[in-house]
Amino acid sequence: MQDWDDLRYTLAIARTGTLSDAARRLRVHETTVARRLVTIEARLGTRLFERVGGALRATSAGDIAIARAERIERDVASMQAAISGADGEVAGVVRLTAVPILINRVFVPAVSILHQAYPRLRLELIAEPRDISLTSRDADIALRLARPRGLNTIRTRRIGRIDYAVYAAHDRTPDGLPWIGYDDAMSGLPQAQWLSAAIRRSKRRSPLATNDAEGLLQAVNAGLGKSLLPCAIADREPLLCRIAKAPTLSRELWLLVHADMRPLARITAVIEWAEQTLRQAGISAR
Repeated sequence: MQDWDDLRYTLAIARTGTLSDAARRLRVHETTVARRLVTIEARLGTRLFERVGGALRATSAGDIAIARAERIERDVASMQAAISGADGEVAGVVRLTAVPILINRVFVPAVSILHQAYPRLRLELIAEPRDISLTSRDADIALRLARPRGLNTIRTRRIGRIDYAVYAAHDRTPDGLPWIGYDDAMSGLPQAQWLSAAIRRSKRRSPLATNDAEGLLQAVNAGLGKSLLPCAIADREPLLCRIAKAPTLSRELWLLVHADMRPLARITAVIEWAEQTLRQAGISAR
């Protein structure tokens, strides 16, 4: 399997687990993905994937093909990075991912500053409460609320700390409000665990659960309850008041970027813009 298109299709299927999701990632029709997979497997004379519980899982031959495809993908990305960054021009596409509340409340309002400085740069912001894989090239830069481990090809650096405190609508009595927390899928988050403990202590049923702080913010703004929110964002909300002055919880903010892409001018420009934007929002290293 030497054709780069074959490698792209193989990786898309491996990373999504379904033909339909692979088609969306590749921006082609599902039948195209199915046809290409049949062609690839016929050319190799072996099955690369088998269906297990409604999803496609790699066979032993598939694992070998995927490992080879990933090596070639890294080589191609490195070559493209070297070519596109040869003249130091800030141009092209950069994909940055972070939790939705940072994307929506911090970065989107500041995008015009970046575009004014670099009109040939296209920024793609991916708002996602769960971690998106940089190793599978789903994003170029990621901001995560925990120190990443075991990423040999990824450069990491702590760039800030996000403080959290309890907020309620300013026209509501906090003691009479129920807690609003995270859904079970986010139970591993430190802020979700703090809220779960608060809900248990209150012995009151939580009327709402969301999978991200953006949903919590909107619910508290609507007067549905009180919750733990990032201070840098909630302090700027005119309808909210902080119940206690001191932060209740703090989380480190880490920046992740592909090691082979870090020297690129466009990556450097976006990282500098992101750090400046975070500092202006009150999120800075300390």
